[in-house]
Amino acid sequence: QVQLVESGGGSVQAGGSLRLSCAASERTFTMAWFRQAPGKEREFVAVISRSGSTTLYADAVKGRFTISRENAKNTVHLQMSSLKPEDTAVYYCATGTDTSTSPTVYNYWGQGTQVTVSS
Repeated sequence: QVQLVESGGGSVQAGGSLRLSCAASERTFTMAWFRQAPGKEREFVAVISRSGSTTLYADAVKGRFTISRENAKNTVHLQMSSLKPEDTAVYYCATGTDTSTSPTVYNYWGQGTQVTVSS
């Protein structure tokens, strides 16, 4: 089964940038990012198809975040710019066979990485 290892989380001031990475142990299909803030449900952030030809973003991050992948490295990235305090959450990467905004369809998940944005 697929192992996903995330990196790149940390603390940043509002307006700053962070780049998250998630390396998979083998070739993957759809890869996605979700996040969960304290007291809130896990929410969709971005998803990218196997080839990278299709990307979808949550309205809250559209125009600020960019998802990309490097298939030769089995790796997906999330470039986050113009960060806001409301972006503070644990960010999780996931992979599955279907492209969806719902976390329930993904088969494998990373351990999560904390992103904290201070004002």
